[in-house]
Amino acid sequence: MQTLKIVQLNRVSIFYFTVNHLYSYYKLNDLSCRCHCIGDCWICMELMSTSLDKFYKYVYCALDDVIPEEILGKITLATVKALNHLKENLKIIHRDIKPSNILMDRKGNIKLCDFGISGQLVDSIAKTRDAGCRPYMAPERIDPSASRQGYDVRSDVWSLGITLYELATGRFPYPKWNSVFDQLTQVVKGEPPQLSNSEERQFSPKFINFVNLCLTKDESKRPKYKELLKHPFILMYEERFVDVATYVCRILDQIPASPISPMYVD
Repeated sequence: MQTLKIVQLNRVSIFYFTVNHLYSYYKLNDLSCRCHCIGDCWICMELMSTSLDKFYKYVYCALDDVIPEEILGKITLATVKALNHLKENLKIIHRDIKPSNILMDRKGNIKLCDFGISGQLVDSIAKTRDAGCRPYMAPERIDPSASRQGYDVRSDVWSLGITLYELATGRFPYPKWNSVFDQLTQVVKGEPPQLSNSEERQFSPKFINFVNLCLTKDESKRPKYKELLKHPFILMYEERFVDVATYVCRILDQIPASPISPMYVD
């Protein structure tokens, strides 16, 4: 399947059809391309502004700043809700949670992407172990002997913990691995990463507790989504208004614009 990159929105304004309006009518909307489906199957998806991977690296490296905890709170809430929806309604485990697979737009929307290696859960269990980005894999997925029957959504909870640690501190919690054996030693045999306060950054006890619960090494003691949704940190941001859109726009407006050339797909 070919991928069509959308050109900059202020350059073109033409009609297109969305999946929601596929059977009704053409509608002028956010995208700026027209899909001519003659014998081909196309999937049209909304255009998001950035990934958290690019976003946090710009904040920490270029701006020498941090992502506020209240923004992390809304990111956490949206991600846990999305993962729980996949599990409860679609019986799907994502298996590749990491900053580059969480997207944001200027309206403050936060969404998951890249379901290429998502798996179907059978009796809430998945068995394929080599799917996903290794640095974010849970111990039970790296070491087959740790869970011979397979693994469940708690492996994605671990990946979420690694992701939140990275977003909160601006760095990956483990040193660079030179081999799979290094990863096996540190992730499977070593102590799990634990978020804590430092001279550079202070976090609330609720956030620290949430992240460290996700990074519980023993899978049987690691919480599932229903437990996470009842956590005080999640409940707090379920109720609290946070202007994510204004914050995201302020950061994106500081990123130098790169020249964009229209890309055509034959």
